Amino acid sequence: MREPDTKPTEATPEKPLGIAVAADHAGYEAKQAVVAMLRAAGHRVTDMGTDSPESCDYPDYAERVAAAVSAGEADRGVLICATGIGMDVAANKFPGVRAAVVWDRATTEVSRTHNDANVLCLGARVLPLQELLDLVRHWLSISFTGGRHQRRVDKITAIERRTMRASTSSVPGARREGGAAVEGRGGG
Repeated sequence: MREPDTKPTEATPEKPLGIAVAADHAGYEAKQAVVAMLRAAGHRVTDMGTDSPESCDYPDYAERVAAAVSAGEADRGVLICATGIGMDVAANKFPGVRAAVVWDRATTEVSRTHNDANVLCLGARVLPLQELLDLVRHWLSISFTGGRHQRRVDKITAIERRTMRASTSSVPGARREGGAAVEGRGGG
């Protein structure tokens, strides 16, 4: 029997969320505005860089936020680069991270209701600043609907576990640290 579609719950968290935020140079100005907005809303915000509009590499900043979310140090993450795509690709390499690049209210809503996304990726060069801020606010107000979508998220988690085991076994001398495979460093 088909499960009925449910309208997303737009619940404000009872307690402030811990949100890690980062951007590369293309998203620097937007990140500054997002951090200010989230702090004004009472969230616990960790600004993970970049700290200037000087050219830098987006994977470095995606790694910081994704690692914090993966380790449970942040409830959610927000990443901003030119399009959001590069940040999304890098962040999704981390166990437990479900990063989604969004560009309108519909994709933002589905990222939470269907995919339980815990990292939001945005493009500062493709979204006007006010729209980008509105999407962050909207994303934080939406709850995961569960139901048939939980089954699908569980399947994604199972794939992640299988591929993590496979990648660990295929790297000579690899071991696991914090859920991630790392090459052996020698020594005892």
